[in-house]
Amino acid sequence: MTGGTEWERYATEGVLLDGFHALKHALRFGARVPVAIARDKAAALALAADLAPDLTGTLEELLNEVPGERLRALVPRPHPTGVAALALRDPARGGVPRASTGRDAPVVVLDNPRNLGNVGAVIRLAAGAGAGGVLTTGDADPWHPSAVRASAGLHFATAVEHREVAALPEGPLYAFDPEGADLRKVPLPRGAMLAFGSERHGLSDEVRARADHLVALPMEPQVSSYNLATSVAMALYHWMARDT
Repeated sequence: MTGGTEWERYATEGVLLDGFHALKHALRFGARVPVAIARDKAAALALAADLAPDLTGTLEELLNEVPGERLRALVPRPHPTGVAALALRDPARGGVPRASTGRDAPVVVLDNPRNLGNVGAVIRLAAGAGAGGVLTTGDADPWHPSAVRASAGLHFATAVEHREVAALPEGPLYAFDPEGADLRKVPLPRGAMLAFGSERHGLSDEVRARADHLVALPMEPQVSSYNLATSVAMALYHWMARDT
């Protein structure tokens, strides 16, 4: 069966892995990848030998080489590495753990995010920092291909879900807002949720009402805001450095 035919078979149910690094991370974290294609298989395997030698055997078997025009027909905006794949989400892997089950790491809540690149960047941060997961509210799909591309496939390394505000899990909610207490003076407890509004509109009334504490990031006067991913990075670093 050709890569193109397999692609069409799984396109409606698969998560697009756009680029070598997205495929690499999805495989490392146990994603089921039924089809992967490359414009130049030899070049992709050479990249694997350099950056992911643990996966060279798997990729040798998995990758199907397709012409460049075929890749462009299957993927709206091919990655410079010329690699793409489809992964299947596994509901059995579970979602964001409840605080009552012993969750220690914070969960990041993105309140109605508008930029999918920022969503992906936050998921990448959460995976690297060992956060308990990323939840989004609002209309944006956190599993959109643009978000998965920005996360470099690290959606499969942490829990990523969309939820209504009323369905947020247990745990104290620390919402980031300029009117809050300085983060440097706020200890983040076990199982906390860290909520961030959009850069333009800030927190929604729903999340603000649900918040147990308002927290502010330190910022010089006359600076209006940080990028969303930068804000999350600062908060997660504060949590990671709590015992040092």
